[in-house]
Amino acid sequence: MNSSEEKTSREKALGMLGLATRAGKSCSGEFSAENALKKGKAALVILSEDASDNTVKHFSDMSAHRQVPCIRLGTKEQLGKFCGKAYRSVAVVTDPGFAEQIRKRMSP
Repeated sequence: MNSSEEKTSREKALGMLGLATRAGKSCSGEFSAENALKKGKAALVILSEDASDNTVKHFSDMSAHRQVPCIRLGTKEQLGKFCGKAYRSVAVVTDPGFAEQIRKRMSP
């Protein structure tokens, strides 16, 4: 996959996150994301590529423990933009259909 195709697939995945957010099927921010994971509502965890090492470890471990897929996508600024917020290090998609569509767009 060349860089323009990769960029397009990442943009499509972020766009799908935006749709999930507008549909009320996602939450963002560390507190909300952690609550969704603990309550078993998470279908997909999305971490920004520039999230801190502690945040990445914390959410990667929580996701693995609860067998929820975890991906890296976009910067904090991009993740926040598509979640309708300022900056976000983490977002959780709560709908399995949206989660699958985002993962499908991330695959080569």
